[in-house]
Parts: sequence; C-alpha cells; structure tokens
Amino acid sequence: MNKIEGLVAASFTPFHSDGSVNKEMIPEIVDKLVADGLKGIFVCGSTGEGPNMTSTERMIVAEEFVKAAAKRLLIIIHVGHNSIAEAKMLAAHAADIGADAFSSVAAFYFKPASVQNLANCMAEIASGAPDLPFYYYHIPHLTGVAMDMIEFLQLASPLIPNLAGIKYTASSIHEFQACLNYENGKFDVLFGSDELLLSALAVGAKGAIGSTYSFAAPVYQQTINYFNNGDIAAAQKNHFYMVKIIRLLLKYPSIPAQKAMLKMLGWDLGPSRLPLVTLSKNSYDKFYNELHSLSFIEKIPVREKIINIKE
Repeated sequence: MNKIEGLVAASFTPFHSDGSVNKEMIPEIVDKLVADGLKGIFVCGSTGEGPNMTSTERMIVAEEFVKAAAKRLLIIIHVGHNSIAEAKMLAAHAADIGADAFSSVAAFYFKPASVQNLANCMAEIASGAPDLPFYYYHIPHLTGVAMDMIEFLQLASPLIPNLAGIKYTASSIHEFQACLNYENGKFDVLFGSDELLLSALAVGAKGAIGSTYSFAAPVYQQTINYFNNGDIAAAQKNHFYMVKIIRLLLKYPSIPAQKAMLKMLGWDLGPSRLPLVTLSKNSYDKFYNELHSLSFIEKIPVREKIINIKE
C-alpha cells in the first residue's frame, strides 16, 4: 500500500437506542464518506468506541465497513486491546475480511515499561496479519503511553516487517516532523489532531486521520487546497473556523459531543457506551445554540432526508 494522501475519517460506530450495534446504518455512513471525498475510514478506534465494544462486536463492525466500502476507499481497522492475544486475533480477522491496513494503540492498563517493550508488543500484534500494513497508534493523552516515537521507529522497524508507519495523535509537531523525515521519509506518518491540521501541513503532512473529518471533511479539504495553492491567509481563515468549532465541542465530552453534532446534522448514531455518557437534553440544546452562533448547521452538509434537525 502506498503512503496515504488526503483525509481519513475516524468513524463513529452507530448504535441502536438499546446500545446494540446498528450495523444497518454503516452502508449509509460509508456512502457519505465516499461522497465527501475521503481517502479512507479508520474503524473501531477511539472515535468508534472500539475499546468499549466486545471483540465480537468489533469484528462485526469491521466486516460491515469493509463490505460497504467495496474498495471505494481504504479501510483501516483498529485492533488495540489490553490483551495482546485478543489484539492479535483481531488483526488476523482484519486480514481475513479484506481490510487494507490495521492499527493498534499500546496496552493502557498494564502499560509498556519501555520503548523496547512497546516495540515487542506491537511486533506480536502485527504478526497476526503479516501481509497487511500496520500502523502504531500513538495517542498518549488516552493511553498514558508517551514515548519517543523516533526511538520506536528505530526499534520497531527490524521487528515488524509490515510496519507502515504511525497514526500520530499528539500535539508535538516537532516530533511529528521528525517522524515524517526519519530515514528520508521511509514511514507513512498520519496526523491525528484535527485542530492542528494546518500546522501539520506546514511541516510536511500529506495524510491525516480524524474524527471531525466524519462530518466536516469539505471544510478541511478547502483548507488543504488553499495551503497547496500558496494562499496561506485563506488557509488560516478557513482552518480557524474549525478551531472555533473544536474549542466549543471540547467544552463537553468529546465523543458524545460529536455524536450530538452528527445528530444535529441528521445522523442519529445512537447513544454512547459507558463510561462515555450521551449529552443530556439541556447540554444538547445549549451546545446546539452555541454551534448555531457559528452557523455550523449552515456551513456543514446536512443529511438530505432530515427536515427538522433540532429536537
């Protein structure tokens, strides 16, 4: 698989009102992301509440996304788990169903004690699908595993023949740039902090994975177009709109807040899984009004079949 250029949506997992997986809605989600021009979908990651689902549920969701995508865009399956054996099993399943790549966070209960330990863990997981590109998912603010990623690449490279790169979800732009340029750009380093996308572009990012690309990809793509055309002022102005949106959503729990945003746009993906908590009606209404003040509903495409978006 060549290096990924463009945006990959970290997709939300739709649930029924009773909390069960709503696999019937996945094809429509995929069709929307194809129409929005996404390069791929990151499935069962943080945004998709993968850690809150059973392995059986995760396999069902992965299968449905692969089937719905039908090779129209890339499908990257997140297999990270506190059990290395379970993660390895999910990796093998990703290969069996025809995913394009897979990824894993570090174990986040008993955490790796060193970079070498982390590399050994990822090597064991990656061996579950040796012919599929593997991306280490670096997200220290959630896993608590904040290690030097250049050292990781140095140690992991000889251990993981299928190491494609890193999904880099941290704000350390200088380290991200160092990873991009490691061994003359050997690895595919995908940036994962949406609010810093323009900063990442400035240091050489070509591909990015993010949750807000699930509903606001056209806005970010315009930022990328401005940047590529050398209109930095327009890129800054366009990107700052999404910075303001993200600053608002971060006043609430991030994933439930984004599910609320999608509901406002006509995409009711159901409740969040505990320990995440769906926004209360009061919080939802307050959030709606805050977003309305930024013309969010007018600027972001609404699901066409929904007439009344505010409940």
